[in-house]
Amino acid sequence: MLMRLALIAAIVIAAGASSAFAAPARIVILRHGEKADDWRLCPIGEQRAKALALTYLGRDAIKSLFAAGDEPAFFFAITPNTAALASPSVASWNKPVILYAAMPQESGEDFTKALNRRTVDAARNLLANPTLEGKTVVMVWEHEHIASEALEAKFENEAVTLRQLFKLDILPGVPKTWPGDNYDYFWIVDFPANSNVPSKFEMVKQEFGASFPRVPANDWGAPDGLDAASGCARD
Repeated sequence: MLMRLALIAAIVIAAGASSAFAAPARIVILRHGEKADDWRLCPIGEQRAKALALTYLGRDAIKSLFAAGDEPAFFFAITPNTAALASPSVASWNKPVILYAAMPQESGEDFTKALNRRTVDAARNLLANPTLEGKTVVMVWEHEHIASEALEAKFENEAVTLRQLFKLDILPGVPKTWPGDNYDYFWIVDFPANSNVPSKFEMVKQEFGASFPRVPANDWGAPDGLDAASGCARD
C-alpha cells in the first residue's frame, strides 16, 4: 500500500547545515487520513488520499495548491498513515516520500517521544536546507505534532509541535490545537526570502464535492459524523 519510502532524511539534514536562513517559500501542512489503526488507513481515509491527489496535491489537480508551472519539491511524512495519505499524490509527480520514520510502538509514551524527536528533526531540516530554499514542500503529519496545547504543556521545556518549531504562534489566526475530528484542512505557511520566520498563515478546507460523498468535510472543530460502521478508528 505504501509506495516508495525514501529514507534519505539524514542526507537532507546534512545538506541543510550550511545555511541558517533557507526556509521553503511555502509549507503545506495536513494531517494523515482517517485510519483503521496505527498502520493502515480505513476505507474513507483511502478515499481521502485519492481525492487529495485528484483535487489539490497531485499533478494536474483540478484545484491545485501549486501555482501554474510549479510543483512540490518534496513530500514529507512521519508515520505509516501519513505516508499512505501522501502516496497517490506523490505517485502522480513521480517523486519519493521522504519519511522521518516514527513507527508505532506498544508504549504510547515511547511513540510520543519518537514523534517528538522526528518532528524536531524535520522542522530543523526544512528551515535550514538550501536545497529547499524558495520551494514548496508538503508535510503530511500526525495532528498532535502539528498543534496541541496539551502536548506542548506536557513537554513545556521543549518545542515539539510544528506550531512551535515554525514559530506559527507569532501569526494571527493559528489554532493552538488541531481537533481530533478534523482531517479535512490544510495549513499553508509562507516564508519571505532569506528568512525562516513565517510571514503568512492560511487555513484551507478540503472539499471534494459529489465525487467523494463519503469523505467528511466538517467545519473546524465540528464532529466528522463517522461511527463504528465506517471502520475508522477514533483518535
